[in-house]
Amino acid sequence: MKLNSTWMIFKREFRSLFISPVAYIIITLFLVTAGWFFFSTYFLVGRVDMRNFFNLLPLIFTFTIPAITMRVFAEEYRSGSYEILVTLPLTRLDIVLGKFFSTFAMVLIMVAPTLVYPLFVGTTGSLDMGPVVGGFVGAIFLAASFTAIGILASSLTHNQIVAFIIAVAINFFLVMVDRMLILVPGFLVGILQYLGANYHFQSVAKGVIDSRDLIYFLSVSYLALHLTYLVHREKS
Repeated sequence: MKLNSTWMIFKREFRSLFISPVAYIIITLFLVTAGWFFFSTYFLVGRVDMRNFFNLLPLIFTFTIPAITMRVFAEEYRSGSYEILVTLPLTRLDIVLGKFFSTFAMVLIMVAPTLVYPLFVGTTGSLDMGPVVGGFVGAIFLAASFTAIGILASSLTHNQIVAFIIAVAINFFLVMVDRMLILVPGFLVGILQYLGANYHFQSVAKGVIDSRDLIYFLSVSYLALHLTYLVHREKS
């Protein structure tokens, strides 16, 4: 892998994301949904914090990030441009990482406007910044994991809708599994709790950044990207 090759794919993919109206629609939907659910209940809760926003964020990511990633490989397959791409002097790893980082950058741009939320909340009272910083750090790692999963889903099919459904299903399982522990046998509780992305995210969002939680997100991202690489190696 060469950095300049990865950078070339990054620029190509990032440019295509920016000229696509779909990305702007998804970003708008994300901001409207997140803002509405947070601010519509903020004054009813009576707490000066962002707990409700971070409680909702994993579920919102579950649907919005796959909507961005679903076209990454599926559209290349459908249009036939993937065959041209693989004839260039690029490794499969260059392609996978370039597409991952460009899409991840777009997701971070989508989340960036929510950084103004603490400024508003801070005007209504004394805001504890520890959980806020932890929440946004957790959001970055959660976004990276869901982006990698979305890219893996897109690499498996020529159909963008199928890629979207696969990614949403995996993300939804990771977000909801720790909320269904009462339904599983006791010996599985610890394992399923550790598998839950929401469990690790909420731990970081409390303001205590534990390396075990960050390792979880990095492991999910690595596994998804490695599987994507293996899929493309098999296609060659």
